[in-house]
Amino acid sequence: MNNSFFQGGGNMRGNMPFDSFGGAIKYGFIRMPIAIRTIILATSLVFVIQVFGGQALNNWMVSNLGFDPSFPTFITQPWRLITYMFLHGGFLHILFNMLWLWWMGRAVEETVGPRTFTVIYFGAGILGALLDAGLALVFSDALVIGASGAVTGMLVAFAMLYPRAPIMLFLFPPIEARYFVAGWIAIDILFVGAGDGVARLVHLGGALGGYLMIKAYKNGKDLSLVIRYVEYLFGRVKPKTGSKTKKSRNKNMHIVQDAEIVEEVDQTELDAILEKISKSGYDSLSKEEKRKLFELSKKN
Repeated sequence: MNNSFFQGGGNMRGNMPFDSFGGAIKYGFIRMPIAIRTIILATSLVFVIQVFGGQALNNWMVSNLGFDPSFPTFITQPWRLITYMFLHGGFLHILFNMLWLWWMGRAVEETVGPRTFTVIYFGAGILGALLDAGLALVFSDALVIGASGAVTGMLVAFAMLYPRAPIMLFLFPPIEARYFVAGWIAIDILFVGAGDGVARLVHLGGALGGYLMIKAYKNGKDLSLVIRYVEYLFGRVKPKTGSKTKKSRNKNMHIVQDAEIVEEVDQTELDAILEKISKSGYDSLSKEEKRKLFELSKKN
């Protein structure tokens, strides 16, 4: 898959010399946003355990950590709502999930921040599993593994933040993100109940989760409070009063919205930014250009 929009070609390295292929890989990994880096690392480590831990261990992990949509298992064993996202059924399964997470998730995390991104990713995965459980009697109550639901939610988040961003696919002309993701979801809808071994309902639930959470984010909701609350439970941060945080967040959002109403949409500037992305990759943009792309994409 050719995706210069996300890979950024040689510009990711800048002028920094590498003395080995391993050094280049390490540098590229460190450059990933922290939430995506952590998710990819944890998921990869679990997959290594699945592959090299032996068939018996793999079977135990899938049976006890995969999501079981049957009643009452999904209620009495709630950890499965999270753990199933870290398990995968094969190399290609994990490869494409992590590639999509890396390619399109970077822009989302850089826009909303690592805490909010984490809430969107896992929230989409959880909602996808719950939708699958809710319709298990109608379709299938098969065990589910994989991060596809969470990744689909992240794709929807990207399309909502950058609807006109070009997606480069091999042998295809550039496709705007909004049309690409709409087509992705349409395929899942068409094949629901097809018995092809793909958890289509989890994908659709993840897409719904991504949509709802980005809508909440745009409306001024501070999704990062979920992570801050978890950190507080583990003693990492001090609690903040909910009313104070909410007022501050909404106030900032109103200021941004007012600025966007006054600011004239400059189509020429947007086209110039998109052209720079297609030639040099998203990482070649300055912080100001990324901000401008986000604002102009929302209006168009």
